[in-house]
Amino acid sequence: MEFKIKALSPNLVNYFLNFFDTEDHSDNVKEHKCYCVCWCSDDHRNGLEKMSSAQKRRELAKEYIKNGMIKGYLAYDKNRVVGWCNSNRKNDCQNCISWLRNMQEVKITEPSNTLIKSVFCFTIAKNYRKQGIATQLLKRVSNDSLIEGYTSIEAYPKKVLKKIDAFEGPLEMYLKEGFSIEEELKDYFVVRKNLKEE
Repeated sequence: MEFKIKALSPNLVNYFLNFFDTEDHSDNVKEHKCYCVCWCSDDHRNGLEKMSSAQKRRELAKEYIKNGMIKGYLAYDKNRVVGWCNSNRKNDCQNCISWLRNMQEVKITEPSNTLIKSVFCFTIAKNYRKQGIATQLLKRVSNDSLIEGYTSIEAYPKKVLKKIDAFEGPLEMYLKEGFSIEEELKDYFVVRKNLKEE
């Protein structure tokens, strides 16, 4: 089944918020209504209080979307958002809280002749899982990244994928879409798809 994929923009903020407000999209009760504010281009080294409740995260998401700090794609079934993929420039997101907590082993420098897009998170409504939505979102990230001048895309799937934290996407999906394992870390793989010849 084909789903409509749209790049997140300020005029889609209400669709984004409604997805996190109403869809049963997370297996992790603690992270339910995360509004994906932990993966963005804000500097979270100080001031985590600003995301300490669902309502604060919701307000923060509005601000981040308005300022272009959360980037990614929404998947629609007609007018209903049923999936979300968070992707942003790798170098812009290294002070967000999720990077600081989980990705310290990942090399952070982009060589001067490269521009790397990172795929951080997939969130799919429970009744829409196993229908290829994450793959369609990933294809759109790849297509747009090439147009935007990115040289490669990286993602960080967990080595052991548990249901409760499957938001990184499975390694197999990336390999099927032309990614290769660039590095093996303690808990993660770094997978990369080259978009342009060096």
